[in-house]
This record gives sequence, structure tokens and C-alpha cells, in this order.
Amino acid sequence: MRFFKQRIVIPALLLIIYISGCAPYTSPIRSSRAQVGAPTPMHEELTSLPAPKEKIVVAVYKFRDQTGQYKRTPNGTSFSTAVTQGATSILIRGLEESGWFKPIEREGLSNLLNERKIIRSSRANYKGANGENLPPLPPLLYAGVILEGGIIAYDTNVMTGGFGARYFGVGGSGQYRQDRITIYLRATSTKTGQILKTVYTSKTILSQMVDIGVYRFVNLKRLLEVETGFSYNEPPELCVTEAIEKAVQALVIEGVSEGLWQLENPEDMESAAIQKYFLEKEQVATVDEYRHQMKDRRSSVGLGVNMAFHQYAGDYGNAGTHPAFEIQPIIRATSHFSAALRFGRGMVSSHNRFESVMSMVDLKGLFYFFPYYQFTPYMSVGGGIMNVRVEDRFGNRVAISQEWLPTFSAGLGFEYFFGDRLALNAVGDYQYVFSDELDGMDSGNLNDYFWGFKFGFNFYF
Repeated sequence: MRFFKQRIVIPALLLIIYISGCAPYTSPIRSSRAQVGAPTPMHEELTSLPAPKEKIVVAVYKFRDQTGQYKRTPNGTSFSTAVTQGATSILIRGLEESGWFKPIEREGLSNLLNERKIIRSSRANYKGANGENLPPLPPLLYAGVILEGGIIAYDTNVMTGGFGARYFGVGGSGQYRQDRITIYLRATSTKTGQILKTVYTSKTILSQMVDIGVYRFVNLKRLLEVETGFSYNEPPELCVTEAIEKAVQALVIEGVSEGLWQLENPEDMESAAIQKYFLEKEQVATVDEYRHQMKDRRSSVGLGVNMAFHQYAGDYGNAGTHPAFEIQPIIRATSHFSAALRFGRGMVSSHNRFESVMSMVDLKGLFYFFPYYQFTPYMSVGGGIMNVRVEDRFGNRVAISQEWLPTFSAGLGFEYFFGDRLALNAVGDYQYVFSDELDGMDSGNLNDYFWGFKFGFNFYF
């Protein structure tokens, strides 16, 4: 009993010491001083753009939150908005940092005009130090381009997931959630009203939580309970900033590409910053809304080679597990459907009862759930026939029989591509025999069947 207590208490104390050592990471004990705002991962790419031939004067009247969404709380929603209402200020800073634009004040235009009116009134009523009339105010800059758009979508719970395990009161769990924000930005000519270019970007917002706990009786009247954990929520304001900076970069490069504005050195069109953008744009065309790479890797004809293991279930107990070998040509019908003709040879048995050597041929239909992904689960259904050579053992006597038996199969598996042609294949299937002669004994009302697990490689020509 003392040894049992030590086995429980000592690890628990070590866990408590570890948690106390990690306390500064799980629960801050002091506040931090104000500091300069942290740059986003996109900021360096934005500031590394090649220099323009001439900076563009732009006006931003209002870059609004157009989602109309409010923050969610455990009890519903609050009156706080889900995303920042200061996107105009973020956009103006991004325009300044890019080195391509001269933003002029338009969001607070009424304040600016009022202030200029006060200055003109003062200059009209008062003279200078030497009695001369004060000069008039210089004219306001006007913009050749107006930037419009806004935050047009805030999608919550785009992807969620988690994992947890607990054994005898000890365990932990982890959860994550992804939201997504979408930005649209367009440039309009003030001379003609023509929309010169529209770009849009998106950014995911990650939230995750991890918790660990111990809840155990270490003695009849002593209960040990320990809990710790942490959560991480990506700041939505930084995500909005990064998406806006990406939109500014896209507007600059797309405008240069279409001749709307010029580089100081035309050779900079081949610079790393611009070429990286075009490469990213090509890659985006091959991904889905979750940023999963999509590619049509399966050709019209493929060949699969699998190693399998069979587990018998029938009239006898003490079933053994035996290896098998399979080869299957694969013919593609559509993006989701393929047909496979499987040839296999294997064995099932029961200890000291029988051994059945099987030669199988069957035709299967394969349905791929995500045919353009690198990893996809799939389902198989089919039927065929197999030749069975059964050795029945009765004491010292061995009876041998041979049968042709029809079969039905159904399975679930996955396929993972290492490249454009070679894929790892793994599947578990159920093989039903339309006969009770697989084990050489016809007994009861149920037919024999066996389970199979196989793995191997598929090669597409």
C-alpha cells in the first residue's frame, strides 16, 4: 500500500512543481509597459517593394467594417464589434509604409476644412508683425486615385477540432478554432470614375486551448486535484493589419503589371519581391478555401501493390492472423470514382482445426472523398470469387477439399501522395463469403467471413 501511495504521490508532486515553474507562462503576474506596435509578418514584404517612378496621391474617405458582426460570448453576443472599426487608419499607415503612395486626409475632411476656415479668418482680420497682409493658404492636394473597399467578411468556426484523453483521472485535451477575415480594396480614377483595379485578400485567425488535469484518490480520504492549461488567441487587429498590408502590396504589383503606375527601374519587375508575389498567385489558383493544395494526380491507369493481413471469423475459434499479397490494376472513371481489379493470395486458419489457402479475384469500385487533395480517405465496395483449398484436421487425419466461393467486400482507407505519381495506400476491409465452406465446416445459419488490413503503394502511370 505504501508503494502504491508513492507511485501516485511522487508523480503528482513533480507535476505540481512543474506547473509552479511554468506559472509565469500560464498566468502573468505583472503588466508590461507600453511599446511600439509589433510588425506583422507581411510588413517586411510590403516595405521591400521596389521604388516607384513617382508616388501616387491617394484619398481614403472610409475603409469600413462591412461585416455587421458582433463579438460572441458564452451567453450569446455583446455590443462590441467582432473586428476593429479603425481599418481606415490601418490602411493609411500601410499606404505610407509601402513607399508608393501619398495619402491625403479625407476621413476627417470636415475638421480640416473648419481649421482652414479659422486660419483664413484670422489672416483676414490680423496683419503680420510688420503690418503686411498675410499670404493666403496654399491649395489642398487633390487625389488622382480614391481607394475604397472594406472588411467584407468575418467567418467564424471555419475549421474546428481537438483531441483529448483521460485514464484513471489523469489526462488532458486540446482544442483549436480558425476564423477568417476577408478584405477588398479597389482603386478608382477621380478623373473618369473608372475602377482601375480591385484586389482581395484573406487571413485566418487562430485560437487554441490546451488543458491538463489530475483528479484521483491517492488514499481513501485524500483526493488529489490539479488543473493547468493555457489558451492562445491570435489578435484580430493584427490579422486585419496583415490582410490590409497584403492588399496594398497586391494593388501595387497588379497596378505595375497592368501599366497603371511605373517602377523607377523597369528591371525591378524581375525583383524577388514581385516574383514571389506572382508565384504565390499561381499557387493560390491550386488551393481551396482552406488553403489545401489541390492537384489532379491520378491518371487514367494505375497499379497498386499491397501487403495484407487476414483475420478469420467463422465456426471455429482460436483464429490466426496471416499475411497475404495483393496486386490491383486501377482504372479511373471520374475524379471521384475509380475501378480496381484485385488479384490476391492469402490464408486463414484456426489453431489445430483448419487451414484455408485462398486465391481471390474481385472487382471493386473506389470512391475518393477529396480527389484533388494530397491526402484523401476513400471507400471501396465490390464483389468477386475465390478458390479455396481447405485442410480440415481431425486428430491425426487431414481432409482436403477445394471450392469456388463468391464474395462481397467493403472497406475504408486512405491514400497519401508522396509526389505526382506515387501514393501510400492503407485500408481495412470486410470480406463476406456467400458460403459456410471457408473453414470446411457447414454449421449454423451464418456464413463465414474474415477481416483484412492492407497497406502498400499505388503508382499512377
